Amino acid sequence: MSAPPPLPWSPSPPPVVADRTSGRALRAVRGGPARIAVLALLVVVVGCADLVAGRALSLADVRDVLLGGGDPMARHIVLQLRVPRLLVALVAGASLGLAGLVLQSALRNPLAGPEVTGVTPGAVLGAVTATGLGLAGWESPTAVVVAACLGGFAGTGLLWLLAGREKGDPEQTAVYGVLVSAVLAGCTAMVLLVAPGELGSVVQWLIGSTEGRVWQHWHLLWPWALAWAAAAWLLAGPLTLLRCGDEQAAAAGLDTGRGRAAALVCAVALTAGAVSAVGALGFVGLLVPHLALALFGADLRIALPGAALLGAVVVCGADAAAQALSRSLTEVLDTDRLTVPVGALTTCAGAVLLLIVARRRTDER
Repeated sequence: MSAPPPLPWSPSPPPVVADRTSGRALRAVRGGPARIAVLALLVVVVGCADLVAGRALSLADVRDVLLGGGDPMARHIVLQLRVPRLLVALVAGASLGLAGLVLQSALRNPLAGPEVTGVTPGAVLGAVTATGLGLAGWESPTAVVVAACLGGFAGTGLLWLLAGREKGDPEQTAVYGVLVSAVLAGCTAMVLLVAPGELGSVVQWLIGSTEGRVWQHWHLLWPWALAWAAAAWLLAGPLTLLRCGDEQAAAAGLDTGRGRAAALVCAVALTAGAVSAVGALGFVGLLVPHLALALFGADLRIALPGAALLGAVVVCGADAAAQALSRSLTEVLDTDRLTVPVGALTTCAGAVLLLIVARRRTDER
């Protein structure tokens, strides 16, 4: 006798589908440490590329300095300019990758990147406003972090109020997020109109740049990022439950309100730290979590470190490409100095990748 067909309202997936899903998840978990090791190796590769990609020094000059030799000028460029710039790019990228995955898990929304939920535009507005009022600047980077945090929390709070009861609808939340981000960007433009003399010093936060980052930025950024990255990893369990839905999370004993609030605080703090150091790097926090989930599966104990490493690889690789492009354009155009900001590359590359993903999903339908 053949087995009866499954009932149309049955919540359980067909056994074959369940076996395939659990099989993919199991393979992702088993392959996680190997993929983490590959990403760590990639971090080393893009880090070396970032060190040698800039102008003024050849590969041999950089190698001599790293081996303890080199002339004083080369040692100053490598040790006082390129190494802190590299470290800041790595940590800022890791922070944005982590923040994006935490946000998307807490809100159960694949479009909830820091750039489109008001977090990054709010942090930029906070930094720009504080700079325009003379309360923050490069001479007071701690004040920039505080201002960026306040702006990021304000942007998230505004989205939370507007979304209201529709927080569970990803499309509506994304629409409200784009609206909030546009309003905050408009406020930033108004601040620049009121204080045009500050334009040169704040444009880096609008586009995103690692130019001129020194050891002072690194010493301020890494303890902040490390503390909140540890908090994000400790939230892996609650975030995994939240990804399953509020009802399932509550049934498992999780206070969903407190869990989501803690996750949002962590995501805003990570984003604000990165924005205060390198500005608004477009699409990193939106697309890196998708790559991390595709590589490591839904187990956030592995996916969160993977997102951090992927973010570091993306930002540091983009910075190396931006420096190499600047060097080539300077030679071709015969100019003294031409700098391509890393934020321009991440935005262009992210937009192309997002368009490819959108078209692929349209074709699949």
